[in-house]
Amino acid sequence: MNAIDLNGQVAVVTGGAQGLGFAIAQRLLASGAKVSLWDRDSDALAMAIAALGDGASSKTVDIADLAGLTQAHAEVEAETGPVSILVNSAGIAGSNVSLEEYDPEEWRKVVEINLNGTFYVNKVVVPTMKARNYGRIVNISSVAGKEGNPNLSAYSAAKAGVIGLTKSLGKELAKYDIAVNAITPATAKTRILDSLTEEFIQYMLVRIPRGRFLEVDEAAAMVAWLVSKDNSFTTASVFDLSGGRTTY
Repeated sequence: MNAIDLNGQVAVVTGGAQGLGFAIAQRLLASGAKVSLWDRDSDALAMAIAALGDGASSKTVDIADLAGLTQAHAEVEAETGPVSILVNSAGIAGSNVSLEEYDPEEWRKVVEINLNGTFYVNKVVVPTMKARNYGRIVNISSVAGKEGNPNLSAYSAAKAGVIGLTKSLGKELAKYDIAVNAITPATAKTRILDSLTEEFIQYMLVRIPRGRFLEVDEAAAMVAWLVSKDNSFTTASVFDLSGGRTTY
């Protein structure tokens, strides 16, 4: 593992109790940061904190709850220190059905968590980063946000929105030494696969030229650099983690 210096940094990782978020938290801790995991699953958070050990803390919070996020952020800043790193990893896949069959209420839920939740967390964290003239933000989108996946319209639309949000916010904050970038992972073997059909999982696998799914540690490695001081120029950009599926 390459060494990346995050000593003295305080990171918030949403959806950090499992999957990509947990792997990212683990890598940030190994790089010297203190990490606060934000997740709505208190039991999973407890297991994650026990596994991560020193330097890790948690807040049980729903990223669709703006008031709860505001409180969690204030508590982290008081207890751990100024938040200088934010990784937005929380998300859900939603139903694996055609658009005409899609339940409007579930559509709203998927967009509320994946897109609006990313907006809410950024809205809460950005002001103090601006006040300190420093920050690093990574919003996790998806290959689906670039090219869309059939029978996954709500997820694809929300993740495309995350890309647009990232590009806009990155330009807004560039003069404050705050880098805002997105990553677009292909499918990784995480719990999000549980909501997808085996046929659809194979559909995604055969479209990856690498011939395999993403390893969560590979995503964590890219994020670790993006949130470091070494990333001093690039912002409002999208970094591909699709194994060659998308090349733009």
